Amino acid sequence: MTIILGIESSCDETGVGLVRLRTDGTLELLADEVASSVEQHARFGGVVPEVASRAHLEAMVPITKRAFETAGLELSDVDAIAVTCGPGLAGALLVGVSAAKAYAAALNVPLYGVNHLPGHVAADTLQHGPLPSPCLALLVSGGHTQLLQVDDLAGKITEIGSTIDDAAGEAYDKVARILGLPYPGGPPIDQAAKRGNPNAIRFPRGLTGPRDAKFDFSFSGLKTAVARWVENHERDGRAIPVDDVAASFQEAVADVLTAKAVRAAGELGIGTVVISGGVAANSRLSSLAAQRCAEAGIELRVPRPRLCTDNGAMIAALGAQLVAAGVRPSSLDLSTDPALPVNTVSV
Repeated sequence: MTIILGIESSCDETGVGLVRLRTDGTLELLADEVASSVEQHARFGGVVPEVASRAHLEAMVPITKRAFETAGLELSDVDAIAVTCGPGLAGALLVGVSAAKAYAAALNVPLYGVNHLPGHVAADTLQHGPLPSPCLALLVSGGHTQLLQVDDLAGKITEIGSTIDDAAGEAYDKVARILGLPYPGGPPIDQAAKRGNPNAIRFPRGLTGPRDAKFDFSFSGLKTAVARWVENHERDGRAIPVDDVAASFQEAVADVLTAKAVRAAGELGIGTVVISGGVAANSRLSSLAAQRCAEAGIELRVPRPRLCTDNGAMIAALGAQLVAAGVRPSSLDLSTDPALPVNTVSV
């Protein structure tokens, strides 16, 4: 059995995870510790790169110690290290990569620089086991909205659709600000939507016309439509029904995401859809996806909410896939790539 240490620092969460790769290829999650700096960014309404980098520096050693305490392991038990080297914030990535290099050199174990985005997909293997090949991954997070055909997590991932402007998570944050809800916008909008009527307002569904790109996404127009609707009501002196606006906005997002994912799976002949990334924890997205996948005879896999957000466990899980596949480790002069493309699983 092999112990993999995973380190994640691409944005505002410092994540350290420990995973055991069993001889049969299955994974056991031993520790998943996360330190978030989201409260430090909340007053700015978004992530401040310098603040995030400093928070990673402060959290890295304590969170690593906590992970080993949780797992009941020592540093000497580690057989390989995986670390996010992109995409993400340049300074934040450097903190994690520097720590991983130091641990790898000190322990004389192989180092794997991995892509954050396939890491989100790999998180599902910690809950539901190995992924079927192929499967379709709907990756929905604060900075990314993509449809991916995953033939092999260790190296063959093809992007078949992406957002042309705002990611779904960005739209949530911007609409939350419009409605006077806290940052980050996902959880408060989800909570407000549960009290509202999703059919109260018919907001636009971007890129769903017959001539639009079949599998690409656009949420900028939806965000603007919400802003204009709220402005018009305020100009007329009418109270804003926050819960109804939140529910109607969320319904538009979930409608587009699930419709395109199910259609893509059907056209590509893929029988399994995996939803991953922070927005995968959204209640309406998961429930509508479950309904539509069931109607289409498609298996749906969604990791539990803790595994959907940025964490070190998902990076360890992806590292385990590389170890099992015999992928060559990275060198100790590994660099970061803030714009690392999704089809580059390891560097």
